[in-house]
Amino acid sequence: MMFHGRAKLVGTLVGVVFAVVLANQQAGTCLGLVYKNIMLPRNAGADIWITAPATDSIQGGRFVTEATLMAARTADGIAWAEPLIYSVAAISKPGGGNEPLTLIGTRAPRFAGGPWNLVVGDREALLSPDSVIVEDSDREKFGGVNLGSTREILGHRVTVVGFTWGLESFAPSYAFAEYDLARELTHTPRDSMSFVLAGVSAGRNAETVAAALRARLPEADVFTAAQLEDRIRHQLLFESSIGISFGTSTAFGIIVGFVIVALSMFSAVIDNVREFGTLKAVGATTFDLVMLLFVQAVTYALLGSLIGLWLVGGMANGIRGPKLALDLPPALTLITVIGMVVMCVAASTLALLRLRKVEPAMVFR
Repeated sequence: MMFHGRAKLVGTLVGVVFAVVLANQQAGTCLGLVYKNIMLPRNAGADIWITAPATDSIQGGRFVTEATLMAARTADGIAWAEPLIYSVAAISKPGGGNEPLTLIGTRAPRFAGGPWNLVVGDREALLSPDSVIVEDSDREKFGGVNLGSTREILGHRVTVVGFTWGLESFAPSYAFAEYDLARELTHTPRDSMSFVLAGVSAGRNAETVAAALRARLPEADVFTAAQLEDRIRHQLLFESSIGISFGTSTAFGIIVGFVIVALSMFSAVIDNVREFGTLKAVGATTFDLVMLLFVQAVTYALLGSLIGLWLVGGMANGIRGPKLALDLPPALTLITVIGMVVMCVAASTLALLRLRKVEPAMVFR
């Protein structure tokens, strides 16, 4: 019955595919933007972050003290602790003008906090005097920089010794310098730093060590890397307009898909009402017909999800770049399939109401 009415088959699949594509495009874009804000704690190589009080995002302008760093280094369960500088700066262009960047100061030789995703050079190059690593996608924006190019950051002449890829956040792209150079460029006080990053000793639990540090450092916030990610993610999705905007668009796609599927399945029942009556006349029960519609709904959901996810995958590969990338984790695929099955089964409810009124006698009318 599904494949006999090909126009309705195509129409129903279009509804499911539309819902899958729009929902995944919006969810993938939202997750991609979230990742840009959590990629620093995720890739910093630290188990624990110590921040200024009430921190819910990675940003500069607030400091913890050298005393906090020393207290962390001597705490039980801490294997190492290093300072990190995080500050918005500006790089000059040869033709005049400046471009913003986010300068991260990381201390050798551990280089906790980056850089990562290096496509040219290595982080040890930051040990050279006045050296920085910048984002590859911003080379032209920074005046056509190449390996060895010299520029000024906040009036200080520096040399580009490497490039990263994809380190674009909501703030300007990340640039990296050795800690002391970054402190000098940003005029950060000698006894202050943006964050303290720490690693726990082998065999110790990061959450347990972090809890002990909170008691020892009441003047600062202490997070495991996972807790900081969760806090940033919660702030973006539930306390900013990002979650509302993308959530509304995703819901719109699902609602439109639901309406299309519901109307298509109801129309299919109306057009085949005599066939359903014939089935009842030869002994089929209402439950049998309900199962028939249920199988149809699940088939629509699976076919539509397969086509939609294939289209979304192609879209993601087509637009992937350092500025924007859809984040499509396997869990999103599973949620999509389950969600489409639920949507299609729920959409068949309207058809079920009509199906209950089908009588075998209508075959003889």
